[in-house]
Amino acid sequence: MTRIGIITCSRYQSCGGGKCFRALRERTGGFARYAKDEPLEVAGHSSCGGCPGGNVESVPEEMKKNGAQVIHLATGLVVGYPPCPHLREFKELIEQKHGLPVVVGTHPIPLKYFTAHEHLSFWKKADMDTIAGELLREEKGMMAAHD
Repeated sequence: MTRIGIITCSRYQSCGGGKCFRALRERTGGFARYAKDEPLEVAGHSSCGGCPGGNVESVPEEMKKNGAQVIHLATGLVVGYPPCPHLREFKELIEQKHGLPVVVGTHPIPLKYFTAHEHLSFWKKADMDTIAGELLREEKGMMAAHD
């Protein structure tokens, strides 16, 4: 069994998590890396705490104490407007300080968001192809299913 922690953008702290948990069940988006028959358990779920992400300093430690073996930075950090400017720093901090691997993404990027933003300068400036490449390789039909 793999135990995961999920950290989302504070802008979406009232989100019910439906798309993330659906993707976990279906093994899509950031969860496509896990075999469908591999048991997954959520060891923790939190927001970043708001810009510039104060919870990212301590929340992974709590998740690790609760058995988290990997941290997923929620897709909301990628698809929010603007995309989180701290994604790279969050990933580096968690991996270096807490010794946990970090996956950028939970659910697939909704297609309507992707097609509206992929050619905009802020998307390219954030280098989303590099930081969230796995999410961008999701089939368009799966992305549309998350609109």
